[in-house]
Amino acid sequence: MLKTLGLRHVALYVQKLEECRDFYTEILGMTIDWQPDPDNIYLSAHQDNLALHRAKTETAAAGQRLDHLGFAIANPEEVDEWHDFCVSKNVKILAKPKTHRDGTRSFYCADPDGTVVQMIFLK
Repeated sequence: MLKTLGLRHVALYVQKLEECRDFYTEILGMTIDWQPDPDNIYLSAHQDNLALHRAKTETAAAGQRLDHLGFAIANPEEVDEWHDFCVSKNVKILAKPKTHRDGTRSFYCADPDGTVVQMIFLK
């Protein structure tokens, strides 16, 4: 059976490109790898890559089928630290930190364009 090496790239259509860029760089610490034009930004963190593409129409943005993005956190205590940090940056919190039945701990927030982001400690 063929196996992948895991999820290393996600691409999103966003309407608020600059605000989303700031969220992923200034709040989540990603770096800009490449911005070939005003409508596309490629970000990275370690081995992960996130492409932000400006949605040209409401229809393109509404067609997004992504449930959420998950960012791995080193330990359960840092989940709470991330929550407090996001609150201090006026990030919209969708669900407060909680420990799940499998021992993972996470909370959910939203980027400026409304994409759900999970900050999660994976056991």
